[in-house]
Amino acid sequence: MNTPAIATSYETVIGLEIHVQLLTASKMFCACPVTFGAPPNTLVCPVCLGLPGSLPVLNRKAVDLGLRTAVALGCAAQPTSQFHRKNYYYPDLPKNYQITQYRYKVHPPLATDGSLEIPREGNPVPDGTGRQPAPSDAGRRRIGVRRVHLEEDTGRLVHAEQHGRIRYSLIDFNRSGVPLMEIVTEPELRSPQEARTFLVLLRAVLQAIEVSTGKMEEGSLRCDANVSLRRPGADLGIRTEVKNMNSLRSVERALAYEVERQRAVLDRGQPVEQETRHWDERRGITFSSRTKEEAQDYRYFPEPDLVPIAVAPQWVAEVRASLPELPEVKRRRYVETYGLPEYDAELLTSSAAMARFFEETVRLFPHPKAACNWLVGDITAYLNAAGKEIDELPVTPAHLAELLQLVERGAISGRTAKEIVAEMLAQGRRPEVIVGERGLAQISDEEALVRIVDEVLAEHTGPVSEYRAGKTQALTFLVGQVMKKTRGRANPEMANRLLKEKLKS
Repeated sequence: MNTPAIATSYETVIGLEIHVQLLTASKMFCACPVTFGAPPNTLVCPVCLGLPGSLPVLNRKAVDLGLRTAVALGCAAQPTSQFHRKNYYYPDLPKNYQITQYRYKVHPPLATDGSLEIPREGNPVPDGTGRQPAPSDAGRRRIGVRRVHLEEDTGRLVHAEQHGRIRYSLIDFNRSGVPLMEIVTEPELRSPQEARTFLVLLRAVLQAIEVSTGKMEEGSLRCDANVSLRRPGADLGIRTEVKNMNSLRSVERALAYEVERQRAVLDRGQPVEQETRHWDERRGITFSSRTKEEAQDYRYFPEPDLVPIAVAPQWVAEVRASLPELPEVKRRRYVETYGLPEYDAELLTSSAAMARFFEETVRLFPHPKAACNWLVGDITAYLNAAGKEIDELPVTPAHLAELLQLVERGAISGRTAKEIVAEMLAQGRRPEVIVGERGLAQISDEEALVRIVDEVLAEHTGPVSEYRAGKTQALTFLVGQVMKKTRGRANPEMANRLLKEKLKS
């Protein structure tokens, strides 16, 4: 299905449920290690396999990381919270229930009522209550975070396909019991693009405070979305839950499809069905999976083998004092201290790895705007094409600083630097080594350039006559010919000056 522009007679309402695997050494309720990519069913024990007689023991580190997230998002940490059993039956859930936190008045989840700022739509980045998101600084607004709670992850089904059909499924319980944090937003996102932006900025926060890697391809950050349409100002419409979105691109594509699908249903005068739908990346569609369950369908009740979590104010204060500079604060600092545009600062702070790379480059080469231009330009383009984060490449801040120093002192031209950076990113070799091996050093020897300029003037008498007749744009052509003869190695400013001097004589 194509996704044309959404009709203006409907307002899109999106709320996200983000599941975050926490950076702990062991699982939520047992001592089994947490390791991505281990052989199937090698990181298991009676507790995470749900065997009779096994008892859970809470991982304090997981609670600490949950509190770090809550404080970073401005949530109110609850003095006491309790785990509950969420009962349902699925092959990758060995106990036939999941230990999680559910919002009871007596024992609410770990933290509630926070927010995260995102750019207003139209500014580049990258509910039924009648409550509107509160405006913040110019061009930004706050998206409410309803709650942050803790739970355990399920196992993982591995489907074996043949000729496009699932023939059988295998279960890997390594992931069963891995500490998981769920972040639930208010239904205040108004487009698929805003949903993607929120995820990008939330991931940057989680990486900055070292709560999660945020790698969607590894499943450490997963997102479900509740989507509905309504007439402007009306109550919330019937929502659908969209699952199986495994990348930022998938989130945006899936929600765009689902919004358009619901619009078409409403335009036909039919009701939207409340259901769970899955995103099919290959076909680019959502499809119905099951009727959406309500809370009572899960038969929640308090987990009898775990005591409530008590969070003292001192614990929260210690967590707050230990937090590093958050991406939003860093963004403002980049704008105010370095004089960077908002768009560039947003990109540089969109991942912890990119921000670290930028700051280390500036430490080695103290020209923030020059470092920023390369990072948000050629390097970001390379990362997008490769589908990688900057810390997955062999290039280092020292490499980029060296490249910038070569350009600054005139050893290479900007055009040559663009050639070098692609090879540098792919192979991790130092710029000076590449320049030496390929003979790319810029020609700044005036005597050598005079000979080349004389050759160009002799070979292109037409443009020479045009320039002397007042058509100054002919100079651009002549400079280009000098660059062509030197394979881009001529110092362009020197070539321009020498040509002008010769043309006046």
